Amino acid sequence: MTTTSYTPAAASDQAMWGKVLTLHARVERQLTQALQRKHGIGLSEFRALECLVHAKAGELRMQELADKVGLGQSSVTRLVGRLFSAGFAFRDLCPGDKRGVYAVITDEGKERYADARGTYSEVLSAALNTAGATPELAGTVQALRSAH
Repeated sequence: MTTTSYTPAAASDQAMWGKVLTLHARVERQLTQALQRKHGIGLSEFRALECLVHAKAGELRMQELADKVGLGQSSVTRLVGRLFSAGFAFRDLCPGDKRGVYAVITDEGKERYADARGTYSEVLSAALNTAGATPELAGTVQALRSAH
C-alpha cells in the first residue's frame, strides 16, 4: 500500500487555498446579493454582460462566453436564455458556420451593465476591505491586491 506524506509546502498550499476559497465565497455572496437586490440580475448575468460589453461588436460565440464566465456549455445556454428573456441579449447564428451561435448584447443589456457596474465595484471593494480587516484573511487580501 502506498502512503502519501504531506510536506510542509503541501500543507501550507492547502491552508492558503482554503483562505482563497473562504474569501471567494464571502465576496461572491455579497456581490450576488447586491446585484440581485439593486439591479435584478445575478452575478453570472453581470459577468456575461461585462464580457459582451467588452467584446468586439458586443458578441461572443457561446463557447467563448462559457469559457470567459467559467461555465459549461449547458449552463451558458441557460444563462443566455435568462439574458434573452430579460431583453439583455439575443442569440444569432454565425454567418460562416451555421452550427455556431453567438450571444449578442442589446442596448438594454448595455444599460443594465452600466447601471450595475458601480454597485459591483463598490461592493467588491467593501467586501475586500471587510475581509482584509479580519486576521484570518488579511494576508490573503493583501497578497491579492499587491499581485496586480
